[in-house]
Amino acid sequence: MALAEAASRVADHLSRQEYVEVYAHHDADGIAAGTILCTALHRKGIRFRLRVLHRVSPAAISPDTPTLLCDLGSGLEDLPREVMVVDHHLSRFNGDLHVNPRLAGIDADRELSSAGAAYIVAQMLGDNRDLAGLVMLGILGDGQEITGKNREIFNDAAAESVITPGKGCRLPGRDLHERLLCSTHPYLHHISGDEMAVADLIESAAGDDSSGPETLLSLIVLRISPFAPAVTMESLYGERYSLEREVIPDAHALAAIIDACGKCGRGGLAASLCFRSAEGLGEAWETALGHRLQVIRALRFALERPDPDGFYTVEEVSVASDVADALVRDTLLETPVMVAAKIDDLCHVSVRSAKPQDIRLGDAIHEAAVRCGGFGGGHTMRAGATVSCARLDEFRAAFGRIVAA
Repeated sequence: MALAEAASRVADHLSRQEYVEVYAHHDADGIAAGTILCTALHRKGIRFRLRVLHRVSPAAISPDTPTLLCDLGSGLEDLPREVMVVDHHLSRFNGDLHVNPRLAGIDADRELSSAGAAYIVAQMLGDNRDLAGLVMLGILGDGQEITGKNREIFNDAAAESVITPGKGCRLPGRDLHERLLCSTHPYLHHISGDEMAVADLIESAAGDDSSGPETLLSLIVLRISPFAPAVTMESLYGERYSLEREVIPDAHALAAIIDACGKCGRGGLAASLCFRSAEGLGEAWETALGHRLQVIRALRFALERPDPDGFYTVEEVSVASDVADALVRDTLLETPVMVAAKIDDLCHVSVRSAKPQDIRLGDAIHEAAVRCGGFGGGHTMRAGATVSCARLDEFRAAFGRIVAA
């Protein structure tokens, strides 16, 4: 089915409801998708309740209550068919109310996020062009490119002065010290989390009155180049985006804050920023600061103890996916990476691949998890699973056999 047709079907169904239960995934893309559609519902006078979750269980969904899943649901085979799903993950859901770019032959890893898909549905509910800035949270949060459908949305938003493109340093933060100390995307080897290194860099760059910013970037590159791939260094400076309607105009900063708050269990706070309430802005910045420092501590611990099989453990589930992302994006590791965090009897596992495999990672993780009584799925090169801690070794072995086959 064409993407526009699927989006129209979901929009028509939503417009007939008086109340909708909305569930959004707890990362930047999911929260942006959920708030885009909740704002569109509110503007049509449709009541809703938004909940931000790591995952949703089909057993918790009543087929009698209109339910919308954002950045969730595509990978679930046993959802009630009446559920509405707006997602971009590898798909197993067979319901009729399903918007997923993959089903329309669109590269959902690069060209359209869940937030982008949600924006397309929102536009069919009314004039919601001012919400296009939130699509950038999906693009940046999921490491996508401004191409294909993303490019169409971006061009329209730029023409409406909703997004203003520019160039500059991409590191998010309230000041230079925070940008360097708490940098996780990218992770700056021997800078991130190191107060003395940050102070030394700032002082050295300040001594060059003629070209301070250029000197700083050069010093950062010299410091991290022995440990990081070229893509990490290239990501320091480049395209930046000002979101003219949002409470934090810097798109990279807003994406980082929304993502951090969601993963720390502060989904309501994250959503409030996307609903353009500045009341919790200071609290959100501090939450993001704490989260990013936790990620850095976990990364430094992992890098001090490299594992030849690419398997790492972290203490907090909230940092697992960010640690996995940084290990494959900002280090010289070439093997797939698996990062596990334990809560009681369950292990939450984030798996990443630095380069395309012969098999889609989300499919392999799903199959391995199901074999071990768990669940999982994701993207082509990014995936996650939850399995019993007692069966973690079995899961790892099953995943290895599936990939090898």
